[in-house]
Amino acid sequence: MKSRNSRLEACKRVLRYALPLIASVWLAGCAGIGDSAVSGAFVDPSKYELYDCKQLETERKALETRSDQLQRLIDKANTGVAGSVVGEAVYRNDYINARASLKLVNEAWERGKCVASPTPPPATPAAPKPAARTAR
Repeated sequence: MKSRNSRLEACKRVLRYALPLIASVWLAGCAGIGDSAVSGAFVDPSKYELYDCKQLETERKALETRSDQLQRLIDKANTGVAGSVVGEAVYRNDYINARASLKLVNEAWERGKCVASPTPPPATPAAPKPAARTAR
């Protein structure tokens, strides 16, 4: 009976140390999946095929802004307590979707040989007009 209890205790000890190790390796493998490995599943590859250059340019700017915004939110969440979990759970899928869409827009942009439209120079404020003098 004693040998059975000692074997049971040995199994418990092994499981106590092995399970967290196995779980951490498994989770590290999930974290290693990059944006490029998953991104194809989130976006329709033919979504931007019929867009013209002007539409693609507008979409590019919007997606760049959105992916930058999501990256800032993920970075901000990572500074808090359990922030990496919150960042991954709340923002990561949207971020991957935005990056995948941006990749497809850029590919359509290159296929269409589009050129970015020049940005207008910032408007300079007009000089104030002198007050009109009234005759007395």
